[in-house]
Amino acid sequence: MTDISKPSKGAFLVGNGCILLASIFWGVNVSVTKALIPDWMTADGITAVRLIGGCILLWVVSLFLKCGKIARHDWIKLILGGAVGLFAFIFLFVTSLRYANPIDISIIMTLPPVFVILIGVIFLGRRPSLIEYVGVVVAFIGAFVVIVAGKGGEKGSDNLLGDILAVVSTICYAFYLVILEKPSHTYRPVTMLRWVFLFAAVPALFLLPGMQREAILHAAEATPWLEIGFILLCPTFMAYFLVQPAIKRIGSELVSIYQYLIPVFATISAVLMKLDTLHWTQVLAMVIIIGGMLLTTIGKRRRVKKSTAPESHGN
Repeated sequence: MTDISKPSKGAFLVGNGCILLASIFWGVNVSVTKALIPDWMTADGITAVRLIGGCILLWVVSLFLKCGKIARHDWIKLILGGAVGLFAFIFLFVTSLRYANPIDISIIMTLPPVFVILIGVIFLGRRPSLIEYVGVVVAFIGAFVVIVAGKGGEKGSDNLLGDILAVVSTICYAFYLVILEKPSHTYRPVTMLRWVFLFAAVPALFLLPGMQREAILHAAEATPWLEIGFILLCPTFMAYFLVQPAIKRIGSELVSIYQYLIPVFATISAVLMKLDTLHWTQVLAMVIIIGGMLLTTIGKRRRVKKSTAPESHGN
């Protein structure tokens, strides 16, 4: 995984702005998805709409933009990024909301930075600093608080199952960030994402049987249609458009750290939509996880500064 230690000021601001907007979309998406499940749509239906609909939108947009060719050695990364990183992430995330409450799920969704670091250690031979390891442990403690002490929302039928599914989905998202980091530096967003979504849409096709029975298709009111429209356009189409330039400019680890803002936006939207109430255990878990993420950030900055110090003296 490539470390981006000193991006230009303009690139740094653009990268952070892109991932901040995407995080807002994802935070609100948690509550909007919960509002649709299970009264209006199933988890299979929402997953199919997001991935197949997003794929169609990206390929339509690609007709009006210049798209380059994909190098042979990058195809496996795009296939795995789509089929595992994207499809599995969205499917497990949406399914987790079928069982657990939105605030708990949004807190768990702050874990990708932990798994990005662990993937780097296990598969890429990276050696984080001690303070980064401490941050990982602290973040896991926060997740443990959510899983053990979390309370199910009104629609939650099995909060523990939902929390576990959410944890697995964050592993898939961390895998997505890591495996597509280098291609993100090589290709324009549409060039890469149209293929990633295509490889994610293929397994999503198997979720289509039974779509005709989705309650939303027989809805007379506009609210569920506006909600699924938001899910398709903002957290799916626009957000993933924003992630690639963010990764390119500030790196996958810093991008993943923005995940800890998702509970803030998810909590605000969930409370406003009267889908959930905020409990003190959730606040505690959020603080613990954010504390862990801050420790990993500090540790990474010190490690990067130390590793680049000889280069700066040579200039």
